[in-house]
Amino acid sequence: MITRTDVEAAGRRIAGRVRRTPLLAMDDGFGGTGWFKLEHLQHTGTFKARGAFNRILSAYEDETLDPSVGVVVASGGNAGLANAYAARSFGVPATVFVPENAPVVKVDKLRAYGAQVVLRGSEYAAAYEAAIEHAGRTGAVYCHAYDQPAIAAGAGTLGLEILEDLSDGVDTIVVAVGGGGLMAGVAAAAEGSATVVGVEPRTIPTLHDALAAGGPTDVNVSGIAADSLGARRIGDIAYAVATRTGVQSVLVGDDDIQRARRLLWDEYRIVVEHGAATAFAALVTGAYRPAQGERVAVVLCGANTDPATL
Repeated sequence: MITRTDVEAAGRRIAGRVRRTPLLAMDDGFGGTGWFKLEHLQHTGTFKARGAFNRILSAYEDETLDPSVGVVVASGGNAGLANAYAARSFGVPATVFVPENAPVVKVDKLRAYGAQVVLRGSEYAAAYEAAIEHAGRTGAVYCHAYDQPAIAAGAGTLGLEILEDLSDGVDTIVVAVGGGGLMAGVAAAAEGSATVVGVEPRTIPTLHDALAAGGPTDVNVSGIAADSLGARRIGDIAYAVATRTGVQSVLVGDDDIQRARRLLWDEYRIVVEHGAATAFAALVTGAYRPAQGERVAVVLCGANTDPATL
């Protein structure tokens, strides 16, 4: 469980190490008044840099980080890139376990950040188990992709920026949901100030199914946003924050995501990955309809994509 106090502490901790990303007014607020939070401009092209820096700095503070051993993470995607980048900035080793079928371009980028990349298994679960074993054997600090307090609180700092930059107030913050770390952090940051809408692909309804079942439950993973939103279940932290703060879940289809991603390029010349376009798809399709005059911020959370696929 995390609260706004945890997010505020994370903001102080990572200040000066991450970019304060800007807001861009939407041309069409879909009934309300809208802004994009351009978090795809963050270091490594993803919001996950915030949580990575907060996790490593927290480990320094509580003296659990051995600089000679460093950190370990299981992820061939954005979490791996963010933690490898943050570890390099501190001069500590990073070991990243990835599935054997991880995209070569991401593996190459991990190595460019100085990470030791270990290929293990055909699915994320095998890489995760190997990373946990490595942490237990070596004493490396494990950096979860989404379900750790420091990771989620770090992600939530972008929510604080939205609240501060929209000084006249914001009613709703719309975020994509996979494992739920971003949603949890933003909902904790905005608690008492704004509501949060979590948007998921219909093919990966982690939050939607958890809310219906009364707790985190496994879902099948497929679809065009699976590379970044492909968690098999919502994190325990995310579920706890979502139920405490009343996060609303809406679902969109793959065609909706593609349409939203294309619209971002056509109308704004913004290139994002499918996971980031998922949040905007809720407005484009009407899966979430702002009330007249409602002030809405949509988080564009990542840009690690191939522009040729637009």
